[in-house]
Amino acid sequence: KNQQSTTTYKLHNIHQPNLLLLLIPSPRMSAEEVAKAFVQHFYQTFDTNVDGLAGLYSPNSMLTFEGNQVAGMEQIMNRLRGIGPVKHDIKSMDVQPSSDSNAIVIFVTGSIKIGGDNPLHFCEMFQLLSTGPGAYYVHNDIFRLNYGL
Repeated sequence: KNQQSTTTYKLHNIHQPNLLLLLIPSPRMSAEEVAKAFVQHFYQTFDTNVDGLAGLYSPNSMLTFEGNQVAGMEQIMNRLRGIGPVKHDIKSMDVQPSSDSNAIVIFVTGSIKIGGDNPLHFCEMFQLLSTGPGAYYVHNDIFRLNYGL
């Protein structure tokens, strides 16, 4: 019987006030592996406990949601909480290392149910910045619903 090993990803406070970063077990993980772990964690947390996302943002983070831009963890979290209960179904994920070796760009497509309504198509782009080996936070987050597909 072939058994696959699983890795657990956790949030860890690195002693920065109000900032929890996603820690990846090995600093040698590829951008693709980091992105896969991040996307799984982000959307599972969004669907079950939106407040759990606060640690992924910093005071320098920005969110553009449907063309409306907010900055800083508190404003971002207020915007995300304001969406209400959601359920994401991820269809695709693309990832590239950024021009800065400490950054990763992630592009996600899928569908979202908001408050139990019919699913809507969406796309979301993240830029993760590293603050140390295996530690990342969301510096940029751009979300847009895709109508008429």
